Amino acid sequence: MPPSNGIVTANRTAKVVIVGGGTAGWMAAAAMSRFFDDGRRTVTLVESDAIGTVGVGEATIPPLRNFNAMLDIPENEFLKATRGTFKLGIEFVGWGRIGDRYFHPFGEYGHDFHGIQFHQLYLRELAQGGDAGDIGDYSMSTVAAAMKRFGRPSQQAKSPVSEINYAFHFDAGLYAAYLRRLAERQGTVRREGRIVKAHRDGESGDVASIELEDGAIVEGDLFVDCSGFRGILIEDELETGYEDWSRWLPVDRAIAVPTANTASPDPFTRATARPAGWQWRIPLQHRTGNGHVFSSRYMDEDEAREILLANLEGEVLAEPRTLRFLTGMRKQAWSHNVVSLGLSSGFIEPLESTSIHLIQNGIARLFALFPDQPISPLERDEYNRGMRELYEDVRDFIVLHYKATQRDDTEFWRYVRDMEIPDSLARKMELWRLHGRVFRENAELFAQPSWIAVMLGQNIAPENYDAIADTLDEHKIRTAMRQMREGYRSTAERLPTQEDFLRRADAWHDDRPAAEFAFGGQS
Repeated sequence: MPPSNGIVTANRTAKVVIVGGGTAGWMAAAAMSRFFDDGRRTVTLVESDAIGTVGVGEATIPPLRNFNAMLDIPENEFLKATRGTFKLGIEFVGWGRIGDRYFHPFGEYGHDFHGIQFHQLYLRELAQGGDAGDIGDYSMSTVAAAMKRFGRPSQQAKSPVSEINYAFHFDAGLYAAYLRRLAERQGTVRREGRIVKAHRDGESGDVASIELEDGAIVEGDLFVDCSGFRGILIEDELETGYEDWSRWLPVDRAIAVPTANTASPDPFTRATARPAGWQWRIPLQHRTGNGHVFSSRYMDEDEAREILLANLEGEVLAEPRTLRFLTGMRKQAWSHNVVSLGLSSGFIEPLESTSIHLIQNGIARLFALFPDQPISPLERDEYNRGMRELYEDVRDFIVLHYKATQRDDTEFWRYVRDMEIPDSLARKMELWRLHGRVFRENAELFAQPSWIAVMLGQNIAPENYDAIADTLDEHKIRTAMRQMREGYRSTAERLPTQEDFLRRADAWHDDRPAAEFAFGGQS
């Protein structure tokens, strides 16, 4: 008989099969095996050593810290194993106009006063001709990054260091290897082999098993497709379709190349605008990652490679390699009993380092909606709805960087400056233009400070500020703003370089002793 409370034990999903390794596959395996410890569920990952991984995800955003913490990964150990560095934000060069430079930080700008948003008081000060400085002067992460310094925040600290927010740069291949070791210790079984066929249930259409090149059959209840752009199950087998966003994001190629470090690594990513796209610079402990993202409609590959090689700072360590992609997303991230993660689910160019977060968020949503058998269409639709919202939110924020430009020096920049944009982004830009208002909707990834950084950084100034800002005393606010700037600057001056910090924390990958230094941050 069923329990008296009316709850009936369901037919639980017992066999999870992950198709493909790389960052997406091993993130999924490490997370699932961490919690499937009841002895009734299994996680199997199938990958082939003969198939390479893309490995473009060397820069991240702060939520990855939560993912690592969920897996009980010690941060210093993680940094050492992946040759990682800290990331306080992204420096953008040449995006509004040629010669412009601004910083998109992690963390807040200043402090709100009596419930009035700080950026509105800053806009008022600018409008009145006051000495407000740059918006970045009110961000602890920005000021520290400008001095190439770092301090780990502490909730107990009363210093402005507690306002620092950060993410990481790391070697994606080393991160996948680290997660593989963790997942296998937790019980994940890795199967080597190339998939040649999927077998489906004749009644439901679900994938029942996959067949490997050697004839082996791997059965599963739930399949997680991490097979890259191809989407072996989600697309080749289930034909879910792909939504093309290239009319808003026309870059479709990336040429990547590593170089030797020429100096101590900076605690930030750099994105430099080029004639038909942009170039990334990601400093790791042992090398610097570089790449040129461009539109093949406006530039051929030979010219793109020449531009990249002409703008490198260190010795080239490997042959440049080209990645071709189409920005967009699967029309269904979850179809039948197949959930796609990573490049199988979609791709948004790495301008704001969101690729790994999209994987992380997909895993979290899958946990929140983990299916019984048979799978509920309502819960599957809820997953797809949530992932679509996330992808579209990220898309709009990336499109903003292109639309918010005054450049007219090339056909590419004229196109993105004048193009029609999604209505959702047009509404946000108009709200900003009128009174500098920014609203975070639903569970948007990028919060108010991110939109402010790009708008102001790319010279999109509002016509006015919010009238509510006039209710506060000008002299008091001006004094408070000056003290705030001075506090951030003096705090940053006392912080170590991030290399010194990493060495002191035993998070640097070699065995040389840490340098002697004194600083006011938290280690």
